[in-house]
Amino acid sequence: MKKLLEKLPFYNSLVLPYHFSQSIVANLKYKSPGKKLRIIGVTGTNGKTTTSFMIWNMLNKAGHKTGIMTTVAYGIDKLEPELGHMTTVDAFTLNKRISEIKEKGAEFLVLEITSHALAEFRTLGIPVEIAVFTNLTHDHLDYHKTVENYRNAKGKLFKKAKFSILNADDKATEYYKTIAKDYITYGIKNGEYKAEKIQLSVSGVKYLYHDMNIETKIPGKFNVYNSLATVLVGERLGLTKDEIEVGISSLTEVEGRMNIIDEGQPFTVIVDYAHAPDALEKVFESIKGHKGRIISLHGGAGRRDPSTRPIRGEILAKNSDLVIITEDDSRDEDPEKIAEGFIEGAKKAGKILGKNLIKELDREKAIKIALDSAKKGDLVLILGKGHEKTILRADGPHDFEDIKVVKKILKAKKKS
Repeated sequence: MKKLLEKLPFYNSLVLPYHFSQSIVANLKYKSPGKKLRIIGVTGTNGKTTTSFMIWNMLNKAGHKTGIMTTVAYGIDKLEPELGHMTTVDAFTLNKRISEIKEKGAEFLVLEITSHALAEFRTLGIPVEIAVFTNLTHDHLDYHKTVENYRNAKGKLFKKAKFSILNADDKATEYYKTIAKDYITYGIKNGEYKAEKIQLSVSGVKYLYHDMNIETKIPGKFNVYNSLATVLVGERLGLTKDEIEVGISSLTEVEGRMNIIDEGQPFTVIVDYAHAPDALEKVFESIKGHKGRIISLHGGAGRRDPSTRPIRGEILAKNSDLVIITEDDSRDEDPEKIAEGFIEGAKKAGKILGKNLIKELDREKAIKIALDSAKKGDLVLILGKGHEKTILRADGPHDFEDIKVVKKILKAKKKS
């Protein structure tokens, strides 16, 4: 019944009073635990999780006990995996976890905040000391309907935050500057605070920021933005140059974000969560210098904006020698129908089904095809699910982890 109701164009408006009242009750039940912590909220289409982990790692390394709640995990020291395929959880779970993090002695909390959560008042009653904006691109229009609505939903965070750190290379920042209480801007091309002398490699990113030598162990030009936002959070909170540099460089990986899987194979395998068009573009940009063939595997989630499927198929095709279209969280939507959109876009870019474009809707079989197709010097990209521990099909969730499946297949290949 709920699935049918969600298809109504006015569904979101109908349920907003319910979400509002739920947040009020949750705050009363857990005695507004957010008010007892210094909270850093991170929002944006892409980069939220990596930026959140960089900030969390930096603060903990600097001796400030800091909790985190993201798409991937939550906790303080020993993190619990987030299994619900949800970034900002419902108001009751959110307040309960914040209360638990405070009880364990945390001073700070880094909270990844989505547009859905802001639109549905899930963060009501949770004060934000510093808000970080990473970027805004085409995504979640199945829910928000227009890019303007999507932008405005995220804007609620900057209206409530005491201080905002905004990406000046993203055009949405011009709007956020009009509503933020107090802010600074950062970027590569624009902004008050810029990264200089940038060096990109498959093993990470290096650049100069004032007198700081910033180095990340996670590759991709987008991690210049993620780490620079982290630097500015550190400066705002009074951390030293060394604390900021060490805090960023000591984070070796974020699960499901540009993870290089090495089982001794003669080719490179990267697992990444990228699923929005812009995120895919950025992945390909980050591996632009690769000399061998590129093999890409990707699929689309059901009951999510179908207009991005041909766009993503075209991006994959333009940047890959071999494209494999497979399943993602199809939910109650026909996986064949989902795949059609990707295949349409890939064909538009010149790929030929059965030759350099393959459809295999069993994700494990598709991953095996990708790895079996790879030769010495090639690069295999397993995209879309990243850290997730399950795959959602019509009959419910099934255990499935891209990283584990890749390692299992690579180990079996090594033995054979």
